[in-house]
Amino acid sequence: MSAGAIEFLGAHVSTQGGVSTAPARGAEIGATAIQVFTKTPNQWREPKLAADEIARFKAEIAAHGIRAVVSHDSYLINLASPKAVLRKRSGRCFVGELTRCRALGIPYVVSHPGNFMDERAAGVARNADGYATALAAVPGDVGVLIEGTAGAGTALGGTFEELRDLRDAMPAAAGRRVGFCLDTAHLHAAGYDVVGDVDGVFSEFDRVVGLTHLKCLHLNDSKAVRGSHLDRHQWIAEGTIGAEPFRRIMRDPRLAQVIKIIETPKLDEPVRHDRRMLRRLRSYARPITRPSSKP
Repeated sequence: MSAGAIEFLGAHVSTQGGVSTAPARGAEIGATAIQVFTKTPNQWREPKLAADEIARFKAEIAAHGIRAVVSHDSYLINLASPKAVLRKRSGRCFVGELTRCRALGIPYVVSHPGNFMDERAAGVARNADGYATALAAVPGDVGVLIEGTAGAGTALGGTFEELRDLRDAMPAAAGRRVGFCLDTAHLHAAGYDVVGDVDGVFSEFDRVVGLTHLKCLHLNDSKAVRGSHLDRHQWIAEGTIGAEPFRRIMRDPRLAQVIKIIETPKLDEPVRHDRRMLRRLRSYARPITRPSSKP
């Protein structure tokens, strides 16, 4: 088995009842890594984390053997918007995300780039400025992982070149705190050949952006066809991507130390479904053994 591939493997888990409840939920499904929301993702309200909640979260991470944690930012944030009021509100919200992660000891906030609405180049510039301004407001080590998107409509981040350009448009001090998260379902929907040449997809990312900057993977199958620009997650090996690309990802030594998070459907049985998806991915990390031909 490729130990590195499963060293940082887990799921997005609920923080219902407080962020300190998340590590136990991760342990319950057999995760060594978790992704969380530090606030309700579809509300602007900014919560204040109490000191005892922060201490409990850190203690629970240690107690349950969680090796890696990332946060995901609010769905409402749009740092690329041409509307100044929305952009300003989004900036305050993103500063809150970074501030909570710094307090909790979470090293990265995974962030979808925004929707430019008017002109793409202007949107890239606004989005990059929003990230840089928020990072400057929250000094320290906590960083941003810009997530590649399915590229629908005016959403930024649907190509490797655009992800690179977002980072390159920031001042050097901010850029040093920026990495990337790729989602297999998003790559597939954006038109990358995840099914036929997943190794080549990551080689292309390495050429355009650099694999050293890839810190997180979202492992999701898709209900959508390649190039559809539809973000529709499905269970691993039960969608239009299929099993083989995930086997190759789990055995790729270039990706061994990358945090791997599933965001597959939970329906009304999140523990059961997350457990079976993680078991499936762990099985893919095992090398194929063939019977000996010797008598």
